[in-house]
Amino acid sequence: MSDVILLAPVNGWLAPLEEVPDPVFAGRMMGDGVAIDPLDGTIRSPADATVISLPETAHAVTLRLTNGAELLLHIGLETVALGGEGFRALVADGDAVEAGDPLIEVDLAAVARNARSLISPIVVANEGFELELELDSGRVSPGDRIAILRGTAEVAGGDIGDTIRRSVRVDAPHGLHARPAARIAAIAKRHGADVSAQLGDKSASARSTVALMGLGVKQGAEIQLTGRGPAAAVAIDEIAALIAAGLGEEAHPTIEPRRQAGSICASPGLAIGTIFQLRSRNLDIPQDGSGAAAESFALANALRGAVADLTSAGLGDLATAHRELLDDPELLAHAQKEIAQGRSAGFAWRSACSAARTALAETGDALLAERAADLLDIERQVIAKLTGESAIQVSLPADAIVVAADLLPSEFIALDKSSLAGIATAGGGPTSHVAILAAAAGVPMIVTAGQDVLALANGAPAILDADHATLDAAPSDDRMAEARREVSARREKRAAEVREASGPCFTADGIRVEVFANLASVDDAKAAVELGAEGCGLLRTEFLAIGRAAAPDEEEQRQAYAAIAAALADRPLIVRTFDIGADKKVSYLGTADEENPALGLRGVRLSLARPDLLATQLRAIVRGVPAPQRKIMLPMISDLQEFRDARAALREAEAAVGSDSATLLGIMVETPASALLARELAQEADFLSVGTNDLAQYALAADRTNAGVSAMLDSLHPAVLRLIRLAADGASANNKWIGVCGGLASDPLAVPILIGLGVTELSAAPAVVPAIKAAVRQLRVDDCRKLADRACAAASAQEVRAIAQEALA
Repeated sequence: MSDVILLAPVNGWLAPLEEVPDPVFAGRMMGDGVAIDPLDGTIRSPADATVISLPETAHAVTLRLTNGAELLLHIGLETVALGGEGFRALVADGDAVEAGDPLIEVDLAAVARNARSLISPIVVANEGFELELELDSGRVSPGDRIAILRGTAEVAGGDIGDTIRRSVRVDAPHGLHARPAARIAAIAKRHGADVSAQLGDKSASARSTVALMGLGVKQGAEIQLTGRGPAAAVAIDEIAALIAAGLGEEAHPTIEPRRQAGSICASPGLAIGTIFQLRSRNLDIPQDGSGAAAESFALANALRGAVADLTSAGLGDLATAHRELLDDPELLAHAQKEIAQGRSAGFAWRSACSAARTALAETGDALLAERAADLLDIERQVIAKLTGESAIQVSLPADAIVVAADLLPSEFIALDKSSLAGIATAGGGPTSHVAILAAAAGVPMIVTAGQDVLALANGAPAILDADHATLDAAPSDDRMAEARREVSARREKRAAEVREASGPCFTADGIRVEVFANLASVDDAKAAVELGAEGCGLLRTEFLAIGRAAAPDEEEQRQAYAAIAAALADRPLIVRTFDIGADKKVSYLGTADEENPALGLRGVRLSLARPDLLATQLRAIVRGVPAPQRKIMLPMISDLQEFRDARAALREAEAAVGSDSATLLGIMVETPASALLARELAQEADFLSVGTNDLAQYALAADRTNAGVSAMLDSLHPAVLRLIRLAADGASANNKWIGVCGGLASDPLAVPILIGLGVTELSAAPAVVPAIKAAVRQLRVDDCRKLADRACAAASAQEVRAIAQEALA
């Protein structure tokens, strides 16, 4: 396949695509490219090509180049609304043109008066091509070389390279449901590979989560993976390895769900309250749209907004699965086809999601039927973005037992948890995503309770015993009294744990262990204080940076930090500087895409590369957090010079705001390098805190965002524990304290091992602070050290967990 030289199509100013004031183009949702601000009115062909699309309005033209690439030239922004005024086509669909041939004449003055902007994106509209810019800005004239467009090996109809076929058996207990399907799709997309999966006479693109689920692959089924070319070969190898490893699903013992009369326990617990019938609705949307360009733009914006919401919500695998669905090629293709036929963005999206749900229902698989709820959820999330409305607007009474036909994850998130006692759904399933959320929040829930529960009277007193999968909407006086006693006993036990958690924490033999909380908001801080947190061991400041068009200014940051500090009263507040980059992309920084972002410009590296952003944040922290509370922590440190550079920036920030109180500055031990250099780093850093999630990623060479290897990640792996011990030894040698603020600090099973390794501070999720403190109070340090020795000598994370469970028992 030959390369194609792209020439400037018009006299004007060339600009990077990210400078286009339109998120669809700037975000490369339509493809990679460049932009030009025209200075004359003749738009010429940038290469030899065939015209394949030129609308009646003549505001854009799509060309198929000689190497198969499809190039869109879009003249101005939102110019489709001009109805062709100011544009004159000089060619027609099917015409062959040569480089430099005139395509469209534009009355720049007339268009400029009515268009949003004259800047004109030039984008590659199909996959399989790489654009190498020779110029990315500056004045250009027609015929100047601006780029080379190269075809990648796996492009062009799949006819390059031998066909690769591989049969693989799916032994995962639940087959191909949403999460594993999303993992497979992520692999295929990452390699840009055209791979299909076949079961019987049904075939699906491996890039499409929806299509893969629609195959109805169950445990024990054998599927055939097929593709062409080197990229497909690599992708098929990874997909096959993922399937062989269990599709990234954690191994759990098979447990028969507790049930009675059809009901199933989805989240254990006991609740007394009143029935509240919850009904969601489909938002009204017009069938017909306002033109394909406008509706495509609206849909892209709504999808982008929904993705931003998921990114900021911190919902783990649920967010990952939903993001994959929002980017699913089959859903998007279905919606775009509807839009091209004149339908509105909302109508098109609803049609695409409905068709996908029908396909899942036709598989006859109960587990996949549960996944249909995820499709309904993303359908409603996107339509809510399009309409500006919410499908559910409800104010719960106190101690509400919510009854619904089913409940979507976004609906659960919207409920006021302080008024929510329990949930009963007529349908649903025990492995649905909303069931997982309910269990994480400690909300009792039963599912498949049957249609009769939908007829229960609002306000009726009821007992929801999820432990035994029952909902009693007409309890006897004796049963109500018994349930009240039991609920009271549970509440008293929880209250006692919280009361005991309010003071300083010591082991059984009198060793002080501080238990802090990881925070990302004022509400988090308030909850943490109520649950006995002794301070904040990690403030994730990314909540200020992600999902917005521009960086937060100094005053906005100062107010946010000050509010969280006030909510903590005089408790310590450790503020982590922005840990952005890698999987936490921030569009306004304009950083280039990285092939290995986890190894790229992220954390303190990005802060030091953008000293303006670092200085702004440091000044805001120093101004916003009182000196006795204030500590700052640097993410992703890998050598001493990075720390010294950041320390110098902090001193400049303190001087700039007139602070005469030195701020304690610590580091996060997240890289093997920082663990190995802990002794030297602790000579200058004021404290160390281990980020076990990233430390495990780098120690085990398993990308946290790579679905094919994410199942390998376990922070209790002996290699990770040995690195933590090195870091703890380095801190101890310099009389500095060391904490853990990663996910391992929230696991009661890991607490004795961490204490045995020398950790003296644990920063956990606010909800588990009482449990962590209770675990610490039962321990003796000598026993912990012996357990840590055994754990570090183990052969695997599974062996470590077995050793810890045995010791705690």
